[in-house]
Amino acid sequence: MKEYIMGVSKKAFYGVIIVCLIGIIIGSFYDYQINVLLANKTEIGKLFASYGMYFSYCLYPAAGMCLYTGLKKKGGKFMPLGKALFVIAYFMAVYYSDSYMSKNIRASFGYVPGESSPLLGFLPVLIWVLAYSWIPFVMKRLLDDSDPDKLIAAGAVILIAGIVSDNVNLWLKQLSSRPRYKYLLTLDDPYSEYRDWWHFVPNLAGSDDNFKSWPSGNMTVASMMFALPMLADRFRKHSPKKNMICFAAACIYVVIFGYNRIHMTNHFLSDVCFGTLITYLIHVVIAKVFKA
Repeated sequence: MKEYIMGVSKKAFYGVIIVCLIGIIIGSFYDYQINVLLANKTEIGKLFASYGMYFSYCLYPAAGMCLYTGLKKKGGKFMPLGKALFVIAYFMAVYYSDSYMSKNIRASFGYVPGESSPLLGFLPVLIWVLAYSWIPFVMKRLLDDSDPDKLIAAGAVILIAGIVSDNVNLWLKQLSSRPRYKYLLTLDDPYSEYRDWWHFVPNLAGSDDNFKSWPSGNMTVASMMFALPMLADRFRKHSPKKNMICFAAACIYVVIFGYNRIHMTNHFLSDVCFGTLITYLIHVVIAKVFKA
């Protein structure tokens, strides 16, 4: 019997691992040179960097619906837990979106902290609440509830792995404190403060974003999309072919996101590949735990 990992074959799984490792190896020797060649801020790159994570964050309310639907199918006594987990998952999508993607929205409203109305500062939160409101209705129509355990497992993997990946990434950023390329460009001699990813200076970063290059946090978010085939496998009309289409879409999305992080001077190639690899492996391990 063919073994699947998060909805795809072992070959697809190993393909992601190999590509990430190749990128890490190349970046270990040519990180700086690659950025010199590719880094060039553009408006379309800025737009994608600002709002591209929305697609990954859609997985949180989708996971919430998996948990709610699965627990509802289990029986009435599980309903409160299902509702609570759905609210938590939905909140995570809104919380992360507001934290990482609302800066430009507030600026477009003319919001100035301490001067503008607090309601104006809160408005983006309402926008994100509405932006994810379509997902529960679509998921309700798509999900196959004949096996509630599979739904619960998929929802748990997405929710837990997403939170774990984010916190592991934040810890590693402090452990490494690697300077970003965009910070190096402000120096008279940019290469003088450049450091390879393995030259750690623990706790130098603190709250200074200029020293939070490794690993890429945005790639931690983007790589959540590798859970899409596993989610598609819980739909009424599912098939290995559809799962591979979802996997291909996730790969394209992750590659574009990775290129954009380098292009926008935020990260090096090894930062991008480590962010992807770490997140993917965390998802796979947790999926194994839940037998998803």
